[in-house]
Amino acid sequence: VQLQASGGGSVLAGDSLTLSCTPSGLAFSHYHMGWFFRAPGQEREFVAAITWSSGTTNYADSVQGRFTISRDNAKSTVYLRMTSLKPEDTGLYYCASDPLYSDIVKGTPAYWGQGTLVTVSS
Repeated sequence: VQLQASGGGSVLAGDSLTLSCTPSGLAFSHYHMGWFFRAPGQEREFVAAITWSSGTTNYADSVQGRFTISRDNAKSTVYLRMTSLKPEDTGLYYCASDPLYSDIVKGTPAYWGQGTLVTVSS
C-alpha cells in the first residue's frame, strides 16, 4: 500500500492550498481516510478524517472552520482544502487510511503516506 500526497508549497498567511492523496494497493472506497500534521520539532497530530462514504468528518479544533476534508471515490483521491493559513500551520502533512474510522481519529491508522511540506510565511 502506498499513499502519495501532493499539493504542498510555500504560501503567505491568509492564503489557501489544497492537498491531495491518492492511495494505491487498497480498495479506496472501502477505507476511511485522514490527514495528520507535524510541525517542526513536534509530534505528529490529527488534523481531519472522513469516512468511506463521506458521511462523517472530524476535525482538530485548531483547523475547524478553516480546513475541509473531502474525497472522490471515483478518482480514489482524498483532499484537504486549507484556507486562512497561518504560520503555525507550517509543517509536514500526511495522509493516512484505515478500515476502522476510530483508528484514524485516535491517530493509529494502518497506513501512512509520506509527508508533503506546507510553509506559511507571515
